[in-house]
Amino acid sequence: MSNTGQDRYAIHNVRDRYDRISQLPDCIHHYILSFIPTKEVLKTSILSKSWKYLWTSVSNLDFDDTLFHANKTHNEICFVNFVEHVLLLRDASNIDKFRLSCRVFFNALRINSWITYALLHNVQELNLCVFVEDQFVLPSSLFCSQILTSLKIEMNCVLELPNNICFPCLKMLHLSLITFPDDETTQKLFMGCRVLEELVILDCDWVNLKSITISSSTLKRFTIDDLPYFGPPDGPGGCKIEIYASNLVNMNYAGYPSNEIVLCDVSSLVNAYISVPVPHTRKIEVATHVINLLNGLSKVVSLWVSDHTIESLVFAGNLFVHLPVFKNLTYLELIMEIGNPTFKALMKLLSRCPNLQYLCFSEGFNNDIYLDEKDLVWSSLPKCISCCLKTLSFHNLRGYDSEIRFLNCVLRNALVLEKMVIVSCENLVRDRNRQKEVKKALQATAKGKSCVVTFL
Repeated sequence: MSNTGQDRYAIHNVRDRYDRISQLPDCIHHYILSFIPTKEVLKTSILSKSWKYLWTSVSNLDFDDTLFHANKTHNEICFVNFVEHVLLLRDASNIDKFRLSCRVFFNALRINSWITYALLHNVQELNLCVFVEDQFVLPSSLFCSQILTSLKIEMNCVLELPNNICFPCLKMLHLSLITFPDDETTQKLFMGCRVLEELVILDCDWVNLKSITISSSTLKRFTIDDLPYFGPPDGPGGCKIEIYASNLVNMNYAGYPSNEIVLCDVSSLVNAYISVPVPHTRKIEVATHVINLLNGLSKVVSLWVSDHTIESLVFAGNLFVHLPVFKNLTYLELIMEIGNPTFKALMKLLSRCPNLQYLCFSEGFNNDIYLDEKDLVWSSLPKCISCCLKTLSFHNLRGYDSEIRFLNCVLRNALVLEKMVIVSCENLVRDRNRQKEVKKALQATAKGKSCVVTFL
């Protein structure tokens, strides 16, 4: 009897918990459902009578044709029927977020009708991913929405734009894979975003453009990822992109700088990230573009340099004299391995950072680096190392002599250094004898100094 009583008590509690969830206000139910794909949201209609029609008033709709796992033809039929079913039975309430991903299915008329449906229901955040098979033009009403605050377009074709473009409330614009049509029309797109705060341009094709201006006093975050240049070495260059953004705070650039980016007014810029792969062609041109980009970043406080950005400066030659002085820079992180070709370029860069306080080597040194004890670099260290550097973080330490010589040199010459953080690579961690030798060598140099050397 006691077991039966316990079972009944447990069942009663379970039912009570379900009742409590069902008794929550619809706004809470909608909030919970907003994190679930629409395909799964519809399944909640079988939970109870109170949940049967709850899905018809959800404010977030997420349609993804890749969730329909079947052969292509059956997949398309199921996906189309599903979207049409949801939109037909849904009530007339507004839509907050509408995501449509058509990577498998493509039908221009249906896709545009679904986008128009979202616009007619005052959608605020619209996320479109369309892999086109034929010429495709988005509804012109999209580009004069008075309600949209966020627009994301991922589309592998030319972005055909209407004559009139006006986004009075758009704060976030993400463009991926598109091909810009021409200078004049593209210019209208950026000019039509009156209160834009975030602009992201990923893997877009600028081949049809020669020169455009992106001007926005409200822009705070700007990200651009350039495609590589596939034209002939002596062919025409990329597009000239002038940026006027007096309130820009964060700037991210990645890719081959085939386009010339000119930062004309970015006086409020605080953080910047640059990642440039090794150029296969146009090495001097790429180096010139990198230096021009760095010139525009001369007022940043924090700078992350990734991939082969420093290596591209090796090809700058005499152009290196045009490298700016980073007077405000206090934080520099190198997300790349430093090798022989780049070490001297790095020293030149550091010589232009007179107030640097934090220097981080996230990937350490390359195994081909060789720094001799009599190397001239020790007699011409950048002044920031001796006068300003407070923290040095060195990751992926392998225990090479060149690494130890560099770190010992910093310990001996950095007059205000407070902390040196060393993170060993896995091979060095396993080689305990070598790790002990490295610790002993560095701690001996640090003895009697105020700097604390920490091994992680």
